[in-house]
Amino acid sequence: MGQRPRKTATWRRARSLLVSRDSEAAALKYLLLACQWYDPGMAPTRRDFLISTTAVFSASRIIGSNDRVQLGFIGYGLIGAQHVHDFKNLPDVDLVAVSDVYEPRLREGQAACGPRAKGYADFRRLLDDKDVQAVVVSTPDHWHALMTIMACSAGKDVYVEKPLTLFVREGLWMVKAAKRYQRVVQVGTQQRSGQHYADAVRLLRSGHIGRMHTVRMGSFRNAMPGFGKPPDCDPPPGLNYDLWLGPAPERRYNPNRSIYHFRWFWDYSGGQMTNLGAHEIDIVHWVMKTNAPQAVASAGGRLALTDNGETPDTQDALFEYSGFTALWSHREASRGRGEGEGLEFFGTKGSMTLSRSGFQVFPDMKVPPQNQIPEFRGHPAGGPKRVANATAAPWCQPIKQRASNDLLASHARNFIDCVKSRRQPVSSLEEEHGVATACHLANISLRLDRKMKWDSEREEIIGDPEASAMLLRPYRKPWDQVLAGLDL
Repeated sequence: MGQRPRKTATWRRARSLLVSRDSEAAALKYLLLACQWYDPGMAPTRRDFLISTTAVFSASRIIGSNDRVQLGFIGYGLIGAQHVHDFKNLPDVDLVAVSDVYEPRLREGQAACGPRAKGYADFRRLLDDKDVQAVVVSTPDHWHALMTIMACSAGKDVYVEKPLTLFVREGLWMVKAAKRYQRVVQVGTQQRSGQHYADAVRLLRSGHIGRMHTVRMGSFRNAMPGFGKPPDCDPPPGLNYDLWLGPAPERRYNPNRSIYHFRWFWDYSGGQMTNLGAHEIDIVHWVMKTNAPQAVASAGGRLALTDNGETPDTQDALFEYSGFTALWSHREASRGRGEGEGLEFFGTKGSMTLSRSGFQVFPDMKVPPQNQIPEFRGHPAGGPKRVANATAAPWCQPIKQRASNDLLASHARNFIDCVKSRRQPVSSLEEEHGVATACHLANISLRLDRKMKWDSEREEIIGDPEASAMLLRPYRKPWDQVLAGLDL
């Protein structure tokens, strides 16, 4: 019993050294001392031991500001190939491994990464590779959470593409894993690395367009008639379809359910709401310093495209926040004039449009309210009277600024810098979990045809058990046991 305070202090000292990265050697010394003083009544749990030892040996690979990061890639699809390009151009990164379930893409990925890159048909073998210090996850959406969690537990830092999750509870698991294993996790919402975005945020927060009360977001195109209705069939040679499915429900292979087109099916994605809407909602949360709506109402469906997809080709979602509202709209079967496309903030002095190409402020004109009332043939006695000789003037100054940096390359740079410094990246897990939650609530509202009220403190849907059940989905075996084994 006399050793109890000393033993507890030893474990705490080891853990604090690991977190601060002050001295890996000292941390290992304290960890070994704590293990030597083991007794069944007092020693930390087996989980604590594994966490600590994983952190120690991961810490032994933590690099200095002048060292190189050994990077692996999981998924070599459209965005995965872009990430290989961006990270390959960084002078302090070595592309040492790539994994993909489709053998032709695995070969392409290895060739793009360079002659040193090892190829893995199973991402778990890449996570086992001790030479890999950090990973980039660019898989279909249904894999994002579990791969990130497994990478954290393997001692890897993670850059994971958006949307962060397939369902709300995954985000909580990811945040918990990153904290437990002391990992840096960057989310692929690349606008956060745009200089003009940061300038726009500062301008909006300064009150340049007045008090903001409304946000409009939209994405429109005409992709008629859709992507066809191919019959179910055997997967193509070289595709490990069972591993591609992973934790998703077992389904017969269909060409539209796999490479790229997976995003049109609920088993793997949230459609354009989570694909494109997440980018815009992320900026709304950033500007308005919020992390969740109070309520969401959404309507739409797959109303026009004549293919075998499931997620909405038409969707309107109204997000209610404290002090403002935000509206997302997307159309896949008519672009029209494109009015309402992109992102626009509305304030009491004007509005600002904001996109990857830049931003522009459109001032409203300062006109007496009574002069804005229609007159027709003139107001009868007692009606409002116009202000004579009133001169219209802008409420604020017009401003236009173009993009000045490469968002994807800058986001990659930020991740590598944070791997070295152990600082929080510009797109943090906690913030992006809130963004993903807003998107998921919109889809739940659409699918159940009713408004969702959200308790952001408890992270629960209020008064709707059926909707609450949709915050969680079961993983397919054996991946449910993999998750259970991580004890999140």
